[in-house]
Order: sequence, then structure tokens, then C-alpha cells
Amino acid sequence: MVDDDRKLCALVKDYLDSMGFVVDLRHSGPEGLKQALADSYDALILDVMMPGMDGIEVLRELRKKSDVPVLMLTALGEESDRIVGLEIGADDYLPKTFSSRELLARLRAVTRRSQRIAEQDATMDLVDGELRLNAAAHTLSLAGKPVELTALEFALLHSLMKAKGRVKTREALIEEVSDRRFDVFDRSIDVHISSLRKKLGDDPKEPRFIRTIRGVGYTLGEHPHA
Repeated sequence: MVDDDRKLCALVKDYLDSMGFVVDLRHSGPEGLKQALADSYDALILDVMMPGMDGIEVLRELRKKSDVPVLMLTALGEESDRIVGLEIGADDYLPKTFSSRELLARLRAVTRRSQRIAEQDATMDLVDGELRLNAAAHTLSLAGKPVELTALEFALLHSLMKAKGRVKTREALIEEVSDRRFDVFDRSIDVHISSLRKKLGDDPKEPRFIRTIRGVGYTLGEHPHA
């Protein structure tokens, strides 16, 4: 957990310790980034508002080298502030008015999602054109070159590739890749799809890979079928 609020950190650590987690604490952005990259963690709880190097900067640097699930804490109420974190690779977010039970539920959700992907059978790669995805190794290549994705981006692409051209509704994608109920109008799936497209070099107006089916959801490939 990376947060400059030492009192909150102590409370969260005590609670999560009692629930079976082992929690390391860091109280500045640079310290948190260094520790997150130095060890292997199941998840990172990251505060947005920190002096000096804030949580957004930490996340941006972290995503250059790590796809560890990140749960962001924010005191900011605007939707745009949350979307910024999602766009650069956060897996979920919580306002700082969270309850202990909600924190625990969200934390378990992002760690379960990451573990599910890591444990999936890799006897056969999923291939779609120039895309090649290996679920167990958590690797993706495009025209033979590796592409780095966040855990949630990887889960979304994996879901679309498994569908083999069938249209996946937003609700179906949310159900498959997340362990919490999003509001039906929650924009987070669209934000993650947008980020995924950028990493694939995909133009949403003339897509090679991910097509938007207006009012329904998304499909992978040029010829969706029922």
C-alpha cells in the first residue's frame, strides 16, 4: 500500500493482516514505485493524491515494467479523475470514504481476476490474424512483437479472442473479467477497450481488430457471427 496518510495505512494494514493478507507500507510515490518493482506482489493499493510524485505518476512508471493489479484510492469525485487512472492501467478504484469490507471485496476481486488468468490452460495459443495470446504465460504478441497489457486489458482481449468473432456485450465482458457489479452505464470498460486499441495500433474508425457494435458491445475481427 502506497499512501502518505500514515494513520489510514496503519488501519488498513491492521484490518487486512487480520484477513490473512501480508501488507507492506510505503508513504511516498518514489518509495512505493521502487518497492513495487523490487518484489512480487499480488496487488498494489495506490493513493492518487500524494505530494511530489503522485499516484498517477507512480502508475504510469509502474506500467512500463509491471502488470501487477492496481487498486487506486482517490479523494477526487469527478468521473474524469477516475478515468485518467483507468486509462493508464488501474484495475479498479475506490473513493477514500470506503468501508473496510468494500476495500476487501475490491482487493479480492482484482487478485482473483489476475490469478484466474495466470492459471488458465496454455496447451494452445489463441490466434487471430497477427495476434497471438497465451493465457497462462500472460503474453501477447502482434506480428511477432510482444505487447504489454495490464491485467484487465489482457482479460478483455482474452475474452474477445475466445468468443471467435461473436459480439460480446458490455455486460457480458464486465461479468467475465470483473468480480464486482459495475453500473450498466459505467464507462470503465470503454476506457479499457480504448487503451487496448491504442496498444494494438487499432483505429476505432477502421478497426483491424476490435470493432464496436453500437449500442451492444464489442467483437474481435472483421466478420462477427451469431
